[in-house]
Amino acid sequence: MSTAQRLRLGLLLSVVLIAALAIGAGLVRAAFYTEPAAGSLPLAANREQPVAGTPGQCAGQPVQAPRELRGMWLTTVYNLDFPSKPGLSQAQVKAEYLKWLDVAVAQHHNAIFVHVRPSGDAFWPSAYAPWSNWLTGRFDGKSPGWDPMAFMVAEAHARGLEFHAWFNPYRGTQPAPGGGSGTDAAKLAPNHPLRLHPQWRIAYPTGKNGRFYFDPGIPEARKFVEDSMLEAVQKYDVDGVHFDDFFYPYPEEGQDFPDGASYKKYGLGKSKADWRRENVNTLVREMHERLQQLKPWVKFGISPFGIWRNKSSDSGGSATNGLESYDAIYADTRKWVREGWLDYIVPQLYWTIGFDKADYTKALPWWVQTVKGTKVQLYIGMADYRVGEKGDWSDPGMLDREMALNRKYGVQGEIHFSAAQVRGDRLGAVSRYRKAHYATPALLPRLARLTATAPPTPRLTGARRTENGRLVLTASGVSTANWALYRTTGGPATLVATGHVGAEIADPKPVAKATYCLSTLDRGGNESALSPPA
Repeated sequence: MSTAQRLRLGLLLSVVLIAALAIGAGLVRAAFYTEPAAGSLPLAANREQPVAGTPGQCAGQPVQAPRELRGMWLTTVYNLDFPSKPGLSQAQVKAEYLKWLDVAVAQHHNAIFVHVRPSGDAFWPSAYAPWSNWLTGRFDGKSPGWDPMAFMVAEAHARGLEFHAWFNPYRGTQPAPGGGSGTDAAKLAPNHPLRLHPQWRIAYPTGKNGRFYFDPGIPEARKFVEDSMLEAVQKYDVDGVHFDDFFYPYPEEGQDFPDGASYKKYGLGKSKADWRRENVNTLVREMHERLQQLKPWVKFGISPFGIWRNKSSDSGGSATNGLESYDAIYADTRKWVREGWLDYIVPQLYWTIGFDKADYTKALPWWVQTVKGTKVQLYIGMADYRVGEKGDWSDPGMLDREMALNRKYGVQGEIHFSAAQVRGDRLGAVSRYRKAHYATPALLPRLARLTATAPPTPRLTGARRTENGRLVLTASGVSTANWALYRTTGGPATLVATGHVGAEIADPKPVAKATYCLSTLDRGGNESALSPPA
């Protein structure tokens, strides 16, 4: 063999050896390669990401997310919803509350409205009110030894739910037949404000169903009631302050609310009806102003009776023929909207489509027109509690059809009364409207009065699968109030989960070949650009 031939053979053997080594190394890697362990799934987004995401897009796909409030009222008075009975242990109350949050999450709700001051009492350690007997099982006002409010707010936020603290401003007690102290002053806790200030106390109506009220006509009483509610706002990270329609009591036949003494002292020549309306207006206006000063991001909303005035009484009224809140309970709901004293209003339209005195199809457009041109958001109070009654409420599709009308008219959400009926799903009505209207999570509506620039864009940094199949993601830059997780598999990116800052970011039901993007939202509902895709 010549020298040249030996050189060519040596080069050939070298190439073969290098190739063999390369193949061998590959085979070794293949033989010993394993999937990344749970908790360390690699994200493509970690490689050469752009600095910022794209508004309204995820991986080049448009994002889809409904913007509406969805919630339920969790009633504590008479233990209608929660706690199931008075005097339960801390562990029992906590366990029950978490189950209610499970209901809310399963329904794709994004807010819960919890009755924390049902009647001059409190579900938090208060300097202004005794502990609620619906919690402790006692009228002595003594502490249960823990702070339910702190627990309830934190757990709601952990699940991406807004917490709206629901107060009854002027009710001081509940009737004795239902488990309240009625008009027996001796049953009031030693620190009950109506025991310490009997001059603020009014008993109404007469008889066994009487209760004590704070007199709305006494400025000192009104200021005290405001202070007692604002204490909770100061102490806790609540998202909203919420009233229902209990200001002056609903009328009892043959009886008038006995506030003659305060009217004589403070009426200043007004008619009693106008004076009473002005007292309620003052409470609403002052709460609005004081909330703005204390925590301007906390929303203020009221859920009034569904009729302001009938057209037969006032040309500006609705095409209805029922009780008028303006005249009967001195609630000038239209004025509150026009003056901008509220962030949202939730008329209780607890009637069916076709009901002769208050047809849903006639009451709803009146409220839509009333909020038009204002910054007040319109939600509707839905009568889940009436499903199964005789007549039109025996139709399991009634709520579904009413909610379809809400969307037709641009209503921004619903609150359902009450939690027990949502969970009970009588006639399958809740399942029906959930499938039609709440099939996916929803972002909360933007708060019009809080203008702000978009929050910073977050960044997805890692992911892990849990034993139960959930995909948990980690992120940086989530510094505002809430986050929203979107997922695409090639088409439009849909919202799969929302949460409060600090809560676990997870897709509860991940699918194959999915791409994710994350956004953040501030307290006013303003959304950031979406993160680079992962």
